[in-house]
Amino acid sequence: MGQGPRGRRPLTADPFFEGRALAAAKAKRFAERDAPAKTPPAQEAARPIAMAEVGAKPHVRREATATGFLALSAASVQRIRAGAVDKGDPLAVARVAAVMAAKRTPDLVPLCHPIPLTGVDVDLAVEDAGLRATVTVRAEYRTGVEMEALVAVSAALLSAWDVMKPHEKDAKGQYPQTSIREIRVLEKRKGDAS
Repeated sequence: MGQGPRGRRPLTADPFFEGRALAAAKAKRFAERDAPAKTPPAQEAARPIAMAEVGAKPHVRREATATGFLALSAASVQRIRAGAVDKGDPLAVARVAAVMAAKRTPDLVPLCHPIPLTGVDVDLAVEDAGLRATVTVRAEYRTGVEMEALVAVSAALLSAWDVMKPHEKDAKGQYPQTSIREIRVLEKRKGDAS
């Protein structure tokens, strides 16, 4: 090969660099071959993300009830029952969090409609294995309120977990017994059009 500028050999003439360039090109070909196929823009446009149109629906009384469970250690349950939780009352915090979350559901779940809620009932029960939250949400609107009930239950349980953190962590700062489970809709109801 000829000399490069100022008498140096071009980089491609160096076997070390040539080998690396070939290896990099080969790795790139394998990566492109094994990569998942990209969705063409035309297909992406065929599946638009959109909030459901409910403008033509009548205002109807709607209600949904959801529940969920926060598993806690026996010592934490005992502390709740005795009112001896360091950060304060987890039930009070969970109750307020549930109401706030129900009202803010469209901020958290992208395709939910902002719904003027008429009521949120929060029931918290301390059980032997932890805390159960059951939330009923009501509205008179064009679409249901089950997402609001589910978000409210989730926020209640997360907030209770936050209050119980100092008592649930083990020596390594982990949560071996704490978990949120069984979040689900128990019932939804739809009344007559107003």
